Amino acid sequence: MKTHLLTLFCILFGTITASAESERDSVKVYFRVSDIHIDRSVRNNGTTLDSIFSKLTADSISGPTRRLVGVKVTGGASPEGSVKFNRYLSEKRADAIFNEFRHLGFLNDSTAEFTYLGRDWNGLKKEVEDDPNVPCRDDVMILLEQITGTNPPQDPLGKLKSLHQGVPYRYLLSNLFPELRASKLTVEYERLYPAIRIPDISLDIPELTTSISADISPLPYNRAGEVKTCKPFYMGLKTNMLYDALLLPNIGAEFYVGKNISLTADWMYGWWDRDRTHYYWRAYGGNVGARWWFGEKAHEKPLTGHHLGLFAGAVTYDFELGKGGIMGGVPRGTLWDRCNFISGVEYGYSLPVARRLNIDFSLALGYMGGKYLKYQPKYGFYIWQSTHRLHWFGPTKAEISLVWLIGCDNYNRTKGGRK
Repeated sequence: MKTHLLTLFCILFGTITASAESERDSVKVYFRVSDIHIDRSVRNNGTTLDSIFSKLTADSISGPTRRLVGVKVTGGASPEGSVKFNRYLSEKRADAIFNEFRHLGFLNDSTAEFTYLGRDWNGLKKEVEDDPNVPCRDDVMILLEQITGTNPPQDPLGKLKSLHQGVPYRYLLSNLFPELRASKLTVEYERLYPAIRIPDISLDIPELTTSISADISPLPYNRAGEVKTCKPFYMGLKTNMLYDALLLPNIGAEFYVGKNISLTADWMYGWWDRDRTHYYWRAYGGNVGARWWFGEKAHEKPLTGHHLGLFAGAVTYDFELGKGGIMGGVPRGTLWDRCNFISGVEYGYSLPVARRLNIDFSLALGYMGGKYLKYQPKYGFYIWQSTHRLHWFGPTKAEISLVWLIGCDNYNRTKGGRK
């Protein structure tokens, strides 16, 4: 009986306090060489991200059962490459993992502590300590102790490369450096549990026979909606506004395939004629090609910034403005006769102008070859004049294209937050 009454008084007059238990969740993702974009297909990135997303969204960190303590973000790079470039990689890799979780609500620049490792010599030293298979391991450890010490040697990367004719370095490059091309996000919080403080009260009332009990359980966690994740996909649909201005409708597509490489294809078709005035303005054809993207903007997001490319294509045309006409290719000939063929090298720059829009400027130099005809429109007929062989070296393509960015994560981000 005393026990039941004590429980009743605990409920009626007791006070509830919260005890806290420190916890943390962390996630580490890996990057390709010189890349700053998270690729879910690299190692176990996809599984790791899905797992931490599920854990962080199952219980709201800002809910009544959790209190956010802090967020730590670390970006790193392997030692090869320049100091400046590795600093850049570590900063951008930290930004990349931070942006993956920013939409959860509890993350912002003011709650996060960023660490940029640059050349992660300390991380390499730990990897060597844990790997007994490193060639000349003792000498490597001695050098790494010097590099990470208070008085590091000049050109530490050069000394590591030259150690024992480069045998240890080649092993490190293949086996341990990939571990350093990573970024890590750690969320630290306190999990709050309700606790009952029982007052010092003791009563004995034998007449009361009704049993009263209370089931006191931890407060329920706030339920958040599931986060939809998707594999990054980068595609652009575009139209060359220069060709549009020349009344040659066109459309193109570009697909990012990874490692700063994209594949392109485009097609134009304009078939205008007015037989009564002998006015023809007709062309159709297309190109396929590949581009390599480079520079700071290209490392921030695919399909943005500088690019170099190779392309090849075919075109046929018929231009006549009331006098003599020129026709590209020989009608009723073989496929090789009916078209002029183009190939070349292009350089360009894709400039962000809106969240899902870029303008792509490019110019190509190369070769255009094939046959073309000259004719005269007379007496209601088109009279052949001569056949010529075309060999042209010089500008082969000019482009000012409006590009619509399509795909998961394929949008232009505004700069903000940290300075």
